Amino acid sequence: MRFVRIPNTGLWRHPDFLKLWAGETISIFGTLVGGLALGFVAIIWLDATAAEVAILALCQIVPGFLIGPVAGVWVDRVHRRPIMIIADIGRFAALATIPLTALFDMLTVGQLWAVAAMVSGLTVFFDVAYQSYLPTLVKKEELLEGNSKLETTASVAEVGGFGIAGWLVQIATAPGAVLVDALSFLASAVAIWRIKAPEPPSPPAHERQHAVREAVEGMQVLFGNAILRSLTTAAILYAISSRLITVVLLLYLNRELGYGAGVLGMIFAVGGITSIPGAYLASRSDRFGGVGPAIVAAAFFRAAGLVPMVLVWDVSAWGYALLVSGQLFDAAWIFYNINELSLRQAIAEPRLQGRIHATNRFLEFGAMVVGTVAAGFLGSAVGFRETLFLAFGFQFAAAVTLLFSPVARLRATPTPAVARLEEPASAG
Repeated sequence: MRFVRIPNTGLWRHPDFLKLWAGETISIFGTLVGGLALGFVAIIWLDATAAEVAILALCQIVPGFLIGPVAGVWVDRVHRRPIMIIADIGRFAALATIPLTALFDMLTVGQLWAVAAMVSGLTVFFDVAYQSYLPTLVKKEELLEGNSKLETTASVAEVGGFGIAGWLVQIATAPGAVLVDALSFLASAVAIWRIKAPEPPSPPAHERQHAVREAVEGMQVLFGNAILRSLTTAAILYAISSRLITVVLLLYLNRELGYGAGVLGMIFAVGGITSIPGAYLASRSDRFGGVGPAIVAAAFFRAAGLVPMVLVWDVSAWGYALLVSGQLFDAAWIFYNINELSLRQAIAEPRLQGRIHATNRFLEFGAMVVGTVAAGFLGSAVGFRETLFLAFGFQFAAAVTLLFSPVARLRATPTPAVARLEEPASAG
């Protein structure tokens, strides 16, 4: 009998990365299950109103927006791995209260809001710490491979998570499905705790400035460097577009056109499958003219993926074909995300990693709030399909921004931008 052999090259030979990879994969799977289950807890278990569900959605966004700059300063002051472990344990404890109180018939909508807000804030700490930690765990030339592996398993988790979540809610009840999410964070904490590689020393206390000054320094670096500024501008446009799509797409396809939820779930799962080759190709950007041209090309393909969606006008074979074809472009989304994150990690000075990622996330969250509010207004004022056209416009604007930026001229990943903040780092 022949067994599948695990490769013995690259990061497959890096035991500490494999632990981080395992923990992150488990956590992503649980988050996908829990994200769906939390909504079902409100709707089915507590019979929440539309306004209460809307507040729950805001509780999952606003805390992350407010806490972003603080998280960045904190991550740059201390070791990153303990922050990830504490964030995982905190999310486990918060989510575990939901099935516990449901068991005794004590669960309330207010508790759901509080848990969602706490998990949102802790997730920002975890994500910023993780994005800042990876460049200290692997070599610069291994960043693309590391992010590719993590995003590949995230795509697999997306396919399985969405499929299993519904059954878990039905079999184990919605609070029971939330417990699965809670346990995934505990498993992630254990995996990260087992990492043995030492972190670089934290900056001594006498070198620290006031927290506000350090947060401002991170923002100055982000907007002072032309490459980082371009990537952040694109990220803001993408965040607005993503919220327009998130709020309006299902309303348009299900309520206005009449596509069934089950069929749409199967169609969206195609996106998870097509993301896998995108993650595989992401570490081979040199085959597409270099990291910069590869990012720009992926940005335009991302925008093109929305075109089939907005061309659907009824339930028909042609409509199904358009929706499935739109999912094929998810490969470009994952390709872009991996290369964009790896580029930011590579050119950011180590002592500023946390603040740069946190500031970028802070601005993205702010844009998401704007996009969510705009989607609610535009969906009613001008129509769902017209709002989707506007979402495409934001996607296209992001791609054009990158095309006319220093990013497009990068053939290789530059060195950390530490000397001249006004000009892009050398393309090498």
